[in-house]
Amino acid sequence: MMKSEEVMRILENAIRIGKGVIRYGSVASYIPELAKADKNKLGICLYTIDGNQFETGNTEDRFTIQSISKVMALCLALETFGAEFVFEHVGVEPSGEAFNSLVELDNRSNRPFNPMINSGAITVASLLVNHYSIEDMQKYMQDVCEDPEIAVDEAVFQSEMATCARNKAIAYLLKSKEIIDTDVEDSVTFYTKMCSMSVNARDLAMFGLLLANDGVQLSTGKRLISSQTVRMVQTIMLTCGMYDGSGEFALRTGIPTKSGVGGGLLSVSKKKMGIGIYGPSLDKKGNCIAGCELLGYISEALHLHIFDTREWKVEE
Repeated sequence: MMKSEEVMRILENAIRIGKGVIRYGSVASYIPELAKADKNKLGICLYTIDGNQFETGNTEDRFTIQSISKVMALCLALETFGAEFVFEHVGVEPSGEAFNSLVELDNRSNRPFNPMINSGAITVASLLVNHYSIEDMQKYMQDVCEDPEIAVDEAVFQSEMATCARNKAIAYLLKSKEIIDTDVEDSVTFYTKMCSMSVNARDLAMFGLLLANDGVQLSTGKRLISSQTVRMVQTIMLTCGMYDGSGEFALRTGIPTKSGVGGGLLSVSKKKMGIGIYGPSLDKKGNCIAGCELLGYISEALHLHIFDTREWKVEE
């Protein structure tokens, strides 16, 4: 049993630990609009299964969700089309390559390795684009995060579209291999818009809480995502969610997590809590450098590792 005051003390220590490594990272510069972020910003929010909220730092600052949207898109695709159909188009294995690599797709596979890298996420977007509008995707994100203010950041979207030659190259390669059969430009635009949705750390923590609670919304008791989808998505997050740093991160923290180059981290601790982090200073793999450091600390302090058998519960 852990008191609320102790949880807050742990979070404040975690923030200090995270801030200690911010200087070793840098903001994403390949998208000009993201390069404007203040690399020293850092915030963390926890929403627990027993209804508590803990937060410190820059938890209200809005930023673009970027690759964390891949988790939401995968959830929607699995719920819409079923696992068999989705995984005919995209695999579930770690790639060992950078998130925007074409190498493994061109030389090693006839389909993307997993839905958490760009080639896999563009494939998932191509499945969705003829069935859902971007407004539908926006509404889905609003619902699972319980935030009606989530919307496309037009400045970031335009900046990304002006610099997305590599993603278009990936999409045309997918088209040439007949992995996608939808219009390439439509698929890339849909993918880019969903990455350009504006969120904050609280939104990510709320979505994490939904997954931690087996797809049932804690505030309403309504099931939004099936148990099967929640299990599959969390497994892929654990093995592939941190790009080519996924194995090392899983070993250290044992928390299913997905990163985005906007500085976000979405983490899920089953039947315990959802965690949202914002910190735009990134490591060389494109993950929030401070967030990775502080998650290692709180994983041990709060017993959040997936294979940690110790009990954790907040005492009021």
